[in-house]
Amino acid sequence: MSGRPENATALVTGASKGIGAAIARALAADGWAVAVNYRSDEQGANATVEAIEAAGGTAKAFHADVSDGDSKVLLKEIESGLGPVLGLVNNAGVARDGLAVQLSDEDWDAVIATNLSPAFKLTRDALRSMMKARYGRVVNIASVVGPRANVGQSNYAAAKAGLIGMTKTIAAEVARRGVTVNAVAPGFISTDMTAELATDEIVKAIPARRQGTPEEVAAAVRFLASEDAGYVTGSTLYVDGGMSA
Repeated sequence: MSGRPENATALVTGASKGIGAAIARALAADGWAVAVNYRSDEQGANATVEAIEAAGGTAKAFHADVSDGDSKVLLKEIESGLGPVLGLVNNAGVARDGLAVQLSDEDWDAVIATNLSPAFKLTRDALRSMMKARYGRVVNIASVVGPRANVGQSNYAAAKAGLIGMTKTIAAEVARRGVTVNAVAPGFISTDMTAELATDEIVKAIPARRQGTPEEVAAAVRFLASEDAGYVTGSTLYVDGGMSA
């Protein structure tokens, strides 16, 4: 086993607010330099950076649409600005809900192109530095919707289930090189994405009888990205208040 290099950087995609911002703050508190990726919310990304710096951490915002950009370009920019990306949290995601018979090709493609494909491309390209350093942590933000049905989200469920399958396979491929690959599957978390849903009704179906917080998801990611989790790989950690029980 080798320890985390001093100049190790963690890239968190979609980190301008919500779960991504909470993950960025948690990793910074654990000693990572953090690359805060954002697509459109520059103000939110800068606020995340400022919060990290105010707490004594190191962070920098990086603009990139991961569904449309070249992962190699983003990783090279981060390495030049902060250090090699030895931690990767694939968090960027969108939802385009609708029953399968009504779902358009555009809505299917948009969700797969944001929630699944960039996670593979960034992981593939970041693995080279990780294997060279013989140290790396990849955490994919999946969802409880991946392994269980949720009416109106066939595209979202397919992408999140794909993340879990991808996580297991890549984990097995790189385990001998000091690189771990895991997933965190949140349940009903209080974010902008869930703000307009019928919270009271949904909570009744959750054993914990409440929504989760971004910070609770971030705590799970922080553990999986830590040196203490060096023997945990190919796993999916559910942060869902018992929804998947």
